Amino acid sequence: MVTPDLNTLMTRLGITRILGIISNCICFSLMASVGVYNFSFWTWCLFTWSFSFCTTLLILILELFSLNQRLPISWNDFTAAFSIVATLMVFATSVIMSVFFAKFGYAKFIAATAISFFSFGLHCNEITYIWKQSDEISGFLSSIPGLLKIIEAFVACVIFICLDFSPYPFYPGLQWCVAVYSICFIFAMFFIITTIGRLQSWLPVPIDKVMLVCNVLAVVMYMTAVIIWPVYSFRNISSSDCPTVAFCPRKLIIVITFMTCFNFVAYVVDLVYSLRQHFFSQS
Repeated sequence: MVTPDLNTLMTRLGITRILGIISNCICFSLMASVGVYNFSFWTWCLFTWSFSFCTTLLILILELFSLNQRLPISWNDFTAAFSIVATLMVFATSVIMSVFFAKFGYAKFIAATAISFFSFGLHCNEITYIWKQSDEISGFLSSIPGLLKIIEAFVACVIFICLDFSPYPFYPGLQWCVAVYSICFIFAMFFIITTIGRLQSWLPVPIDKVMLVCNVLAVVMYMTAVIIWPVYSFRNISSSDCPTVAFCPRKLIIVITFMTCFNFVAYVVDLVYSLRQHFFSQS
């Protein structure tokens, strides 16, 4: 018989997660009560709060009834990865709210922005506690390459939500860049899921070799995107396109350009670590 362990709710981590659930629920309710808007930023904000709410609630329930010990995954890897992802997502959402919505002075937007920043602080506290208390996080997620994989996937998500206002459907060069973002995002998620699910032994080749090949491909593809994206996008859009609208296409293209360069640097650093691990660790 499964009996609840109420002590898990009384710890610093448990209280932090409960407050996170409440704050994300409030943010979602405030924004959802305003209405539905067909904007990628709006969808991102609602998805972030609902994702954080549902996953944190699931973690609390599993730990409350000690069901996490029966799962065939690395629980500490899962909670550590989730806390990092949720922190990045909620931070991005808080910035989006302050830049695109709170400036209109609507009380619900301002309240949702403030509570979202509070939720971001809670997730930061969760990261600090997990990484200080856990000695069982695998070498991959506690290493720089593991953190880079999480950051690479997050940056790709930021790029995806900015694509809504870009002219990529009309130009093959920009479509190639979107393909690069998507393929490399799949690469990053593959390694994150493989680590959390302890699936490395299922691969027919060592995972470090697979990672090395994927990182080489990612660097080469992102190198083309760093060049192609600004050339095609800035050529086909002007600053006169956004004198009054809230979502300025040109500014969002600048964001995508910066994020593309950022991810390119991240993949280069990731490749350097893969090369060092593959060649120098064997010598």
